Amino acid sequence: MTDEFDPVAALHEHLAATEERPVEREAGWRIGEAQALAAEIAAGADEETVVRRAGEIRTLLAAVDETGDAEADDHVAAARELADRIVKRADSG
Repeated sequence: MTDEFDPVAALHEHLAATEERPVEREAGWRIGEAQALAAEIAAGADEETVVRRAGEIRTLLAAVDETGDAEADDHVAAARELADRIVKRADSG
């Protein structure tokens, strides 16, 4: 039995973890949009859709400088890295 790391599931988990954090309104809107996209691909999508949505998530999160909450900032940074990883995985494959 293999416990392979799933970057798509981890991306969704990091964004979902920001839900109850006290984030600034503009950051919260972008994070919410990114979370909705992450939920869509975490529920199951073809590789092309996963990569396209990860790129959209990356764009949304690039516009979030800070959230006003250190814990949310950490989750956003991790989600940003995971979205990059998903897109780059497709570019190299």
